Amino acid sequence: MSARRLCLRTAACAACLGTAVAAWAQVARLDDSASPRAQVRGDFSSAQGMDGNLLVLPFGRVEYRLATAPYAGRRARIFYVIPPAIVGLRSPTGLRIDWRGNGAFASGSGRPGDRVQVWNGVVQTPWMNETFDLTLRVDPRELRVPTGAALSFESTFEIETLP
Repeated sequence: MSARRLCLRTAACAACLGTAVAAWAQVARLDDSASPRAQVRGDFSSAQGMDGNLLVLPFGRVEYRLATAPYAGRRARIFYVIPPAIVGLRSPTGLRIDWRGNGAFASGSGRPGDRVQVWNGVVQTPWMNETFDLTLRVDPRELRVPTGAALSFESTFEIETLP
């Protein structure tokens, strides 16, 4: 068998395996209705100045309480999902959300429409509690928020159970 044909056959097998593993994984939105506040409202009066072209808005702590009871004992990954469309924002490139996890979840950053993995492991408890320290970095050229209004959005969490 030629090297090219072997390479193609190996690639095809890898693609099939990847599809099979993905088919076993199940994705669901986690219930966060017990969270004290999930809505993020960027108040421009709290701006701490500029970072290059970006306006820095420290939002502070957001506590999340995620219902994980249906997934207890299962291997899983949890993702922080930023909504793709945010009222008052012309483009996803106009906003970057930075967070610092204060527990088991990883710190990271993302833009509207991103789905960022923040945890991986075996779900041990019926509830996962996490606090993120959020900072919004906004490009004022991409904003169309009425004067006195706040930039507002609600991120969610998804869980992907693994075989």
